[in-house]
Amino acid sequence: MSELRFPLPDVGEGLTEAEIVQWRVAPGDRVELDQVFVEIETAKSLVELPSPVEGVVSSLLVEEGSTVDVGTAILVITTDDGGAASSAPAPTAAETDAADLVADTAGSVSSEGPRPVAEAESGGAVLVGHGSTGPAKSRRTRHPAPGGAHETLAPKQPRAAATEVVVTPHATGERDPRLPVLAKPPIRKLAKDLGVSLANVTPTGPLGEVTRDDIVREASQTSVFRNIQTPEYPEEREYRVPVKGVRKAIAQAMVQSAYSAPHVSLFVDVDATRTMEFVKRLKASTDFAGVKVSPLLIMAKAMVWAVRRNPTVNAQWTDDEIIVKHYVNLGVAAATPRGLLVPNVKEAQEMSLVELATALEKLTITARDGKTQPSDMQGGTITVTNIGVFGMDTGTPILNPGEVGIVALGTIKQKPWVVDGEVRPRFVTTIGASFDHRVVDGDVASRFVADIASILEEPALLLE
Repeated sequence: MSELRFPLPDVGEGLTEAEIVQWRVAPGDRVELDQVFVEIETAKSLVELPSPVEGVVSSLLVEEGSTVDVGTAILVITTDDGGAASSAPAPTAAETDAADLVADTAGSVSSEGPRPVAEAESGGAVLVGHGSTGPAKSRRTRHPAPGGAHETLAPKQPRAAATEVVVTPHATGERDPRLPVLAKPPIRKLAKDLGVSLANVTPTGPLGEVTRDDIVREASQTSVFRNIQTPEYPEEREYRVPVKGVRKAIAQAMVQSAYSAPHVSLFVDVDATRTMEFVKRLKASTDFAGVKVSPLLIMAKAMVWAVRRNPTVNAQWTDDEIIVKHYVNLGVAAATPRGLLVPNVKEAQEMSLVELATALEKLTITARDGKTQPSDMQGGTITVTNIGVFGMDTGTPILNPGEVGIVALGTIKQKPWVVDGEVRPRFVTTIGASFDHRVVDGDVASRFVADIASILEEPALLLE
């Protein structure tokens, strides 16, 4: 037997620190190969770290909420017999579904101070990647611990009886308060990120479970300042948020962009009536069944089309040279519970309209669920931000660092518009765009924005 110290890895390119968000294990717990044992937050995303060995957790060396440098020891595991694979029986599909829906009991992760251990050979074990057996199937379980309950991931075990939880469809959409809240782990994670109490959510799932849409709907009905306005905190006059993680990265990036790139901005009003009609037809098409279609899809496709006609807006300034890129990694600014993220769709210029719609939907859901990986936010070439979803007509967007162009799509709503000499109600939007004036001259910027506007006015041009 040996005790192994494991250092915090660099899960992205050049990241120097990360915050310990949540331990999934506690001292005394047994961990299996590839079992997720901790969730960390870097400047770019939430990341789950899997164990490269089997063994028993000796001690947790870092408390939750602490920010530590890459390379700092965070965990000690005692291994035995070379980390033989677990022989626990695999669960059936029915047991897996039932386990995923059972409500967790409230509790907190227990903490135990670091215990001295001898340094040992780790055999090349690192806290990234998966072992040779592939990802281990696991579910959340709770074990009692001093001072409260703690949460860990353990191998799934067959449930002793099928009558542990009685699930009854709710015809009225109201939940019986005597029954546990039914929600799968990703839905619970989303509720936690959005500050939504599952007890307050009306479930609409077929088995009475809470769905993603239920969480989003509840969150949208709650004030952004709910933590200040609740009667539980009447004495609080200020609310302070530590500047770290994603918020710190956003601040640094925006300051760098604003003070290093000379921004120039353009705006144009557009008759988007035909775009709205086109979106309606796509939604009714069998080719787009099950895929989200919105004006943002047409905007994204229009940008890719306009980049091909004006390639210098899809470039990078390096002081020594301008790198014009003949591929489009289209960034999409996404407001998430963790802050503003800009993941990008790789090689968007190669995608059909259906493929682009699918990629945008996946990107949005992943960002909203807090699962965006660092690689998804690297290598962007140009960005679109949809401020129209917040009811804004337009704005002056700040460039994503490393890029020379960003376009904002404003809200689309009916306004009086002159058509053939007559004033008619039309769906109108405003496009706002910013460029790095060191790379993009006014004429190029104007042609680029005009090309996007022409597609929104007549999306049939995309089919030519």
